[in-house]
Amino acid sequence: AAASRVFAFRDARWAPDPVLEPSAAVRTPHPVPLVIDNGSFQTRAGWASADPAVPAEPLLRFRSLAARSRGARGGAGAETQVGNDLGSPEPLRWLLRSPFDRNVPVQLELQELLLDHVFQRLGVASQGCVDHPIVLTEAVCNPLYSRQMMSELLFECYQVPKVSYGVDSLYSFYHNRRQNWPCSGLVISSGYQCTHILPVLEGRLDAKNCKRINLGGCQAAVYLQRLLQLKYPGHFAAITLSRMEEILHEHSYVAEDYIEELQKWRSPEYYENNMHKMQLPFSNKLLGSTLTSEEKQERRQQQLRRLQELNARRREEKLQLDQERLDRLLYIQELLEDGQMDQFHKALVELNMDSAEELQSYINKLSLSVEQTKQKILQAEVNIEVDVVDSKPETPDLDPLGSEHSLEDVESINEFEPLFAEEQPEVEKPVAAVQPVFNLAEYHQLFLGTERIRAPEIVFQPSLIGEDQAGIAETMQYVLERYPKEQQAILVQNVFLTGGNTMYPGLKARVQKELLEMRPFQSSFQVHLASSPVLDAWYGARDWAVEYMSREEGWITRKDYEEKGGEYLKEHCASNVYVPIRLPKQGPRTTEALAPGRALPSSTGNPCEQA
Repeated sequence: AAASRVFAFRDARWAPDPVLEPSAAVRTPHPVPLVIDNGSFQTRAGWASADPAVPAEPLLRFRSLAARSRGARGGAGAETQVGNDLGSPEPLRWLLRSPFDRNVPVQLELQELLLDHVFQRLGVASQGCVDHPIVLTEAVCNPLYSRQMMSELLFECYQVPKVSYGVDSLYSFYHNRRQNWPCSGLVISSGYQCTHILPVLEGRLDAKNCKRINLGGCQAAVYLQRLLQLKYPGHFAAITLSRMEEILHEHSYVAEDYIEELQKWRSPEYYENNMHKMQLPFSNKLLGSTLTSEEKQERRQQQLRRLQELNARRREEKLQLDQERLDRLLYIQELLEDGQMDQFHKALVELNMDSAEELQSYINKLSLSVEQTKQKILQAEVNIEVDVVDSKPETPDLDPLGSEHSLEDVESINEFEPLFAEEQPEVEKPVAAVQPVFNLAEYHQLFLGTERIRAPEIVFQPSLIGEDQAGIAETMQYVLERYPKEQQAILVQNVFLTGGNTMYPGLKARVQKELLEMRPFQSSFQVHLASSPVLDAWYGARDWAVEYMSREEGWITRKDYEEKGGEYLKEHCASNVYVPIRLPKQGPRTTEALAPGRALPSSTGNPCEQA
């Protein structure tokens, strides 16, 4: 049972997205909408069509990240990688950039990279224009400037014919509706950066009473990383964010009663039965004490030969470089001897030298260096030959360094002396005694106990990480108390959980327990979990696009964009509420007030005449 609870990190690498060839059904008889779930954690894209030939699932799924490497020294330009093309995020963690601030896209140049990746991999020609309608998800109560920049990017850069914006959690609510479900409900959406409590009345979002908690899966992963790094400081670098996300997705759960669950973990039996061991990668080559004396001797000789070859290669490269410099200086000296003074002085200026004496001094130094390097190369070849002739395999106890090696080789070997420390050859020990008592595999294991419930708990108790915010239960109660009792009873009949951060086991039971504590005695409520909390937003957007493809409701055309601005929004059942910009009315200004040094007009008289 103990061995079965040892889990190895997958450390899976992302496979690059292939370039897909779109089927003819997405072009004929008219271009079908392209649905993009623009999430802060992952971007999902696919086609919305009722034709069975078009897949009814997202064809692209990649992390919303981009990395732009600096140009190589060889002259190659900077390379930009997006999404799954990164392979693994950890080696490039310091280069990763996201277009999102929390869950709002603000870096439009990075957002353009993500859209280019989507269009390229789906086979959409985006050089001239993208002639497919776009259905795009956005944040709840998205700021007008963010929608304005996104509309400007889509209409001006990609020349799309029309676009529709919707809220991802409302699309998921729209997709999971059933025949007996009411049109009203309380949506709890917890994602990578934020958690939202959204009241829906009669099929429309009540934006005035929406609340946001600035906590999600990202903060849980960072909190878990800090906990384990404090617990295992020897594995600080191996405890990465990617591995923490894997622990959250596969080994964490939400406690129905957090305090009671912590009391259970105090029991040694409960700890042994529920603790998970995460195996970090390690190498058995670090066990030097398991090697025999002959193996250590052979390894030491191999290291010596590698050092000799490395030194010989360096001497040859140095000799070649010095010889080229010496030939160049001798050529310049010949110019002086031949009387070509102009070329000689020009060459001296290029070398940053002042006189012929300085040139001669540099030539002497280079000649001496070349001769010394040649002698070292000859001496090293002689030493290798002597080693080969004098080597005696029947006497392995002799010093392998010998007395004929060059000083550089001896110094290089001395640096590696601690690595090859060995026992005295005359002391023979049995094989069982040589085996180490220290278990290297257990040393590289992370024991997950209460960490399994502490990281997901932050959305219910943000004070665990020092955040001065209310948790899900308090926020949910605050939202409900803003409605009359009749509407409260309607909302709690359909409490809907969606988002990737709601996939923890036990989360639904925890929400039911919190509702049971806050609702009146003998009142009823129902909690539903999305069928696919991660993908239902895309499926709901696809369902909406198929249903409203031929209608005008919810679609912003290019004419609307040019007439009403980029922040304009056409509302629909899964969209935000459009709040136009209201500029304050400016009072009439008089011509006298515009002229400097003029006195203010008198308060008497006709104001129209003053104007």
